[in-house]
Amino acid sequence: MAMASSSTPRSRLSALMERTSQWIFSQDLPSDVVVQVGKVDFQLHKFMLVAKSGLIRRKVIESKRADLGRRIDLSEVPGGAAAFEKAAMFCYGVSFEISVNSVAAVRCAAEYLQMTEDYCRGNLVQRTEEFINQIALKTLPGAVALLRSCDDAPDLLRPVEHVRIVQRSVDVISLKACNEANFPTRSPADWWAAELALLFPTSFKKILTGMTSRRAAPKSLAVAIVTYAEKSLPNLLLSEGAARPFVTGSDAARARQRCLLDSLVSILPPDRDAPLPVGFVYRLLRAAVFLGASEACRRELERRASASLDQAAVANLLTISLDYSGERVVDLDSARRIVASFAEREASAAAGGGVLYGSGFKGVCSSPAVQKAARTVDSFLGEIATDKELSVSKFTGIAGALPKSARRFDDDLYRAVDIYLKAHPSLDEIEREKVCSVMDPLKLSYEARLHASQNRRLPLQIVLHALYYDQLQLQGGEEARMPAWGRDQGLTADDMLLIRENENLRLELARMKIYVSQIQQQGMSGLKMESKNSFFSSVSRTLGKLNPFKQVGSKDTSSIENREVIGMEMMAKPRRRRRFSIA
Repeated sequence: MAMASSSTPRSRLSALMERTSQWIFSQDLPSDVVVQVGKVDFQLHKFMLVAKSGLIRRKVIESKRADLGRRIDLSEVPGGAAAFEKAAMFCYGVSFEISVNSVAAVRCAAEYLQMTEDYCRGNLVQRTEEFINQIALKTLPGAVALLRSCDDAPDLLRPVEHVRIVQRSVDVISLKACNEANFPTRSPADWWAAELALLFPTSFKKILTGMTSRRAAPKSLAVAIVTYAEKSLPNLLLSEGAARPFVTGSDAARARQRCLLDSLVSILPPDRDAPLPVGFVYRLLRAAVFLGASEACRRELERRASASLDQAAVANLLTISLDYSGERVVDLDSARRIVASFAEREASAAAGGGVLYGSGFKGVCSSPAVQKAARTVDSFLGEIATDKELSVSKFTGIAGALPKSARRFDDDLYRAVDIYLKAHPSLDEIEREKVCSVMDPLKLSYEARLHASQNRRLPLQIVLHALYYDQLQLQGGEEARMPAWGRDQGLTADDMLLIRENENLRLELARMKIYVSQIQQQGMSGLKMESKNSFFSSVSRTLGKLNPFKQVGSKDTSSIENREVIGMEMMAKPRRRRRFSIA
């Protein structure tokens, strides 16, 4: 029977004694050898062991020569006392149960004990090999269980590699997974991916490599990765709109999840081999932020997220920015880095095409991917703009991460700016100007400029800039074209002329607002009188231009940019005082 040393727990001693007492048949014959495996002693008989184990035969001969007594130390046997117990039972001819979960340990123990055909026909090495080939590796679940049993026992890592159990399991699993992905034999069709989720990350990476070498479809690899991650971190990789996950307060559990996530991200294949779903990448990044994953893990996920920003939705950016309850903004640095990285990548692509001018890239403006990403970012800013704790620097940092040339129109960005100003009424003039600096008033649509001209939350300079752009268009030599929205509503040319005249009046009102602001700031009476006379002179000339009985002339200008510069210089110059009367 098996006996234990004094340091072995009493429960373990009782279990081993109960098991071994059932198969030691020669109770009348006293044992003549004690086999020590770790802290467990097995009192056995030499003649039963040496008949099938070459190692024990050599140990017995060596002990006789050295006069070492009846004790043999086999503490290094793979699988420990449990595996040696089954090997000893085989030597005694006692039947025992073996499964896909235990066969790897028994096979390694038999190899270590040299229980080969050289000492006995049908020895334990051959019997375990037959079980592995004919039963364990015949099905995908069996092969996965066999490989998982190798992962569960750290002391088997080298022995199983030596007898090629790991390599054979990986080959079989990879082949069967590819076949199931192409021609499913059961439902659901992705059942094979759920089987792979039982493996350790290191073994799972080997399976992915094996599937790639067999030219598995990128979609199949993506399915395997997504399923593995969702099975491994079920409470963290929640889809958008799901309830708040149960998060344990145990630091040890959190550390295990963090380690698992780091391992999972480190084994992700290149994007070209397995393009992952966009939402899945952003959910992984949210889990990394929540768990405080390593810097390398977060940067890799941010890189993958930026590569697909043009395919992302607003909900994806909100996923990485809000907490799991979706009520509070917790991280905007990741979103800013994602947007900035995307802009740099697109700029580099444009530079590679040789379309470089000034300090930017002309190709960036016309790229559909950049324009789509800009719309997504602007809508995202509109969603988070209502957060009371969102600072000006955070807001402008994300909005300014994309170059202004990335947007054909700034209407969505103007909407986000307006929402932010409305949610933060305590901002001073300088802060409001900084917020508005991210957009270009000249790139607003007519409807947006019309709204901006009446928006009291905007700084006066922004309002004047937008209105002055319209006036330059009216005074230039351009053809008087009716806007698309006007044609859709059936407005006549006279109606449009009246609308343009109203725009001129709004421009003069904006100038008056600036005049009042200057009076309040400077408080100089002389300046007040001069500015006042200049203002009324400007109003008079505008009203004269709007005289319906007088034909309005136009200036010949070459470009809208030149008209803007000339117009701004005219606004800066003091007007000459003239005496006139209005009849």
